Amino acid sequence: MKKALLILISILLTYIVKADEGMWLLPLLKQQKLAEMQALGLKLQDYDIYSPDSSALKDAVVIFGGGCTGEIVSSEGLLLTNHHCGYSQIQMHSSVENDYLTNGFWAMTREQELPNPGLTVTFIDKIEEVTDYVKQALGKDDDPDGMNFLSSSYLNGLAKKRVGESFLQNNPGVSVEIKAFYGGNVYYMFTKKTYSDVRLVGAPPSSIGKFGADTDNWIWPRHTGDFSVFRVYADVNGHPADYSESNVPLRPKRWLKISLKGVRENDFAMIMGFPGRTNKYYTSWEVAERRDIDNSVRIHIRELRQKAMLEEMLKDPAVRIQYSSKYAGSTNAYKNAIGSNWAIDKQHLEEVKKAEQDRLIAWSKQQNHPEYESALLTLEQLVYERKELRFRSWMLDEAILRGIEFVKVPTDITRLCDALCSTDKSDKDHQMHLLELACLRFWDKNYSPQVDRKIAKVMLAEYRRQIPAVSQPAYFSVIDKRFKGSVDRFIDYVFDTSIFGSEKNFQKFKASPSAKKLKKDPMILFTEAVHKEKALLAGELADFDAGYAIEHHTYVEGLLRMYKDKANFPDANSSLRLTYGQVKGYSPKDAVYYECQTTLDGVMEKEDPNNWEFVVPARLKELYETKEFGRYALPDGRMPVAFCATTHTTGGNSGSPVLNAEGELIGINFDRNWEGVGGDIQYLPDYQRSIIVDIRYVLFLIDKYAGADYLLNEMEIME
Repeated sequence: MKKALLILISILLTYIVKADEGMWLLPLLKQQKLAEMQALGLKLQDYDIYSPDSSALKDAVVIFGGGCTGEIVSSEGLLLTNHHCGYSQIQMHSSVENDYLTNGFWAMTREQELPNPGLTVTFIDKIEEVTDYVKQALGKDDDPDGMNFLSSSYLNGLAKKRVGESFLQNNPGVSVEIKAFYGGNVYYMFTKKTYSDVRLVGAPPSSIGKFGADTDNWIWPRHTGDFSVFRVYADVNGHPADYSESNVPLRPKRWLKISLKGVRENDFAMIMGFPGRTNKYYTSWEVAERRDIDNSVRIHIRELRQKAMLEEMLKDPAVRIQYSSKYAGSTNAYKNAIGSNWAIDKQHLEEVKKAEQDRLIAWSKQQNHPEYESALLTLEQLVYERKELRFRSWMLDEAILRGIEFVKVPTDITRLCDALCSTDKSDKDHQMHLLELACLRFWDKNYSPQVDRKIAKVMLAEYRRQIPAVSQPAYFSVIDKRFKGSVDRFIDYVFDTSIFGSEKNFQKFKASPSAKKLKKDPMILFTEAVHKEKALLAGELADFDAGYAIEHHTYVEGLLRMYKDKANFPDANSSLRLTYGQVKGYSPKDAVYYECQTTLDGVMEKEDPNNWEFVVPARLKELYETKEFGRYALPDGRMPVAFCATTHTTGGNSGSPVLNAEGELIGINFDRNWEGVGGDIQYLPDYQRSIIVDIRYVLFLIDKYAGADYLLNEMEIME
């Protein structure tokens, strides 16, 4: 009884709005959160942060690439983000001879800055609520029970219709997007401008930018200098343009001032960025599903894959460079899943959501709204019925589609076969060229067939162990029929005989191409079967989606009506948000307390020259020994490295600017702590911490370590 009472009290406390909780929409700051922010210390007005009519802080915050945030810090388009956000670009420019991952890179002139094909930076020009406009259009929809109310293509079509084609044609690089919020109860339109000439300016060596690597990932205290520097270029008129030597540095609307005043315990801090996804409005059944299927599969499968991958990386420096980004990407989600499960159990998140559901049911009965209880009953049934399909889908995705690289081989071979059988030599040569290009999509400089062969054996064996034969792709039956169940022998056969299995095989095929060889190729047959299974599972799971979306929309509507004027933030969906809180340490467990600031002392304490994750560069050790910290040191003479704050962040907030009460840049967000990962479902005030590289450490490394102090001359630095 006592335990149950304690859990109940804990659950009820979650209904109290925590000042630090939330990922808030900028147009609603004044009515929802400005007063609380100012009570915590903010010295700005809402229009200083966001203004629809004039320049504001939000104009210096950008989408970096496809999944990170960045900030503009000079009038010449200089941009800061995380080292891990720029990692693929740093890797792309690296080789064994010029290993920028290991040694770092610094352009000492504009001419030395490195272009990055495919990398973009996107500014948000305007944010407008368009709920009435969207609902009017949905009211005329031919399928009122369909999914258009959440469909990106449908909503973006409405956005283009709203602004008109001429507007888009007359504004290069501008696009519009409508996003659904609160399960499709509210809609906002975002007008965006995207620049495609983004050049690498500088990055510290991985021994600084990834110090602690996977061991310290999701961990506080942290000692990582996780930053990189880029520059945005435009044409001579300031418009977005593809890379050209004639382009010039962008003259942005706004750039951030940088503060050297530092942080202290309980200081106000806020973050703007593009958080990717949260699940605040999960039901209790979805919490259990997340723990028992999604997270559990990801943890188990990635553990096996990473072990095999790391063994090969440690054997060969070339493989280490090839697979460093792939390994980092894998471990990131792996640790997230572990932390998420820890939080679900420790913080009783199933019970938290169940209590909220019970409260809504009681309220709906009082208010005569039976549709909300009905929605919950349907959601429970849907989650139960999709259980087996979801497990199969997660296993296929993690073990095969993500785990085995050769499943990227081209499978649309009918057209190729027709061309190869043709008497038209020019067409045959053209199709062979297309096939070679398709092959290079995975067989690039970052691919090792030996590594893929080893990992494929591990992944396929585990997939077959977990999934009944009757539920596996049909082609997998050849493993039993021809290879007596031996996955190892089957994978060896695949690599030895496929035209994509080795360079030698491909060149042999190229010299004597035939449609017959393509039709019998084991990699193509394997990949076709896997994609067919994926499509089958996706189709069967999609049968649940429409019903789920409609009932979830109703459920969230009920919560909003029940809470009335209580401020509620919508789940993250990669739209621009603000979160705020305080610089603060925390106690992860009994008799342990972590302070809010780390220093270079901690880097030296962790140093281990025999462990690649904790190697300290000689130059950094020299600066530490001589205490050449300059104006970046703490009052006691130590060099700050990182700090943590109670701000509510998630994936996509990597690279986000962390600002003080005056709106000045004090750090760059780069991670969360292990204990706070469950905040994607329910904010955890005692545990939730954003991990932030101190801007003084960033400037110190640019200035004293790299000798690129000329970059500081572009910045507005506040002493």
